[in-house]
Amino acid sequence: MRLLLDTHVFLWAVTDDRKLTKAARKLILDASEVFVSSASIWEASIKAGLGKLEVDVNLLVSEIEASGFLELPVRAVHAALVRDLPDIHKDPFDRLLVAQALSEPLRLLSSDGHLSKYTDLVIAV
Repeated sequence: MRLLLDTHVFLWAVTDDRKLTKAARKLILDASEVFVSSASIWEASIKAGLGKLEVDVNLLVSEIEASGFLELPVRAVHAALVRDLPDIHKDPFDRLLVAQALSEPLRLLSSDGHLSKYTDLVIAV
């Protein structure tokens, strides 16, 4: 299985946060490939700049490779697909991650159950 980690799942994975369930950890370990979107780094950067997230963004970038994950760049096809998504979720980063999952295709690992309304590619944990 090829996975795309939602931003918070990536943060939990690299910080060994207890919020990341055993089931989610197993999915990550068993996946053939695990991707982190460049949009997740963008989201973390914005939230860190606003004081909503305390994180070293440069460290996050290095943690992608250090964790054995792969970076998934945002491509034009991903951005264009956002337009076609139903108006289920307002968060632009989550909408972009869903579009990336649909385009590639990848299974999106998230704790946000609302994202499951978009596609069965979302695994809610």
